[in-house]
Amino acid sequence: MRGIGGCIGLIVVGAILTFASDWQLRSVNLDLVGVIMMVAGVIGLAVYASVAKRRRTAVLPVAESPRRGL
Repeated sequence: MRGIGGCIGLIVVGAILTFASDWQLRSVNLDLVGVIMMVAGVIGLAVYASVAKRRRTAVLPVAESPRRGL
């Protein structure tokens, strides 16, 4: 999963598992799995936003002008 869509998908699926499902499994706590997925989605969004911001604010190198009068 890549980008904003994947992160939002993790958050949505995690929220459905946590808040909208009433399934009971013996060996898996679906509420905890949902919370972990939501946290992973939020962290992914934060990382994606910081990388995207860094790409937009990249500073291009400035070429030195030749010295005159030497």
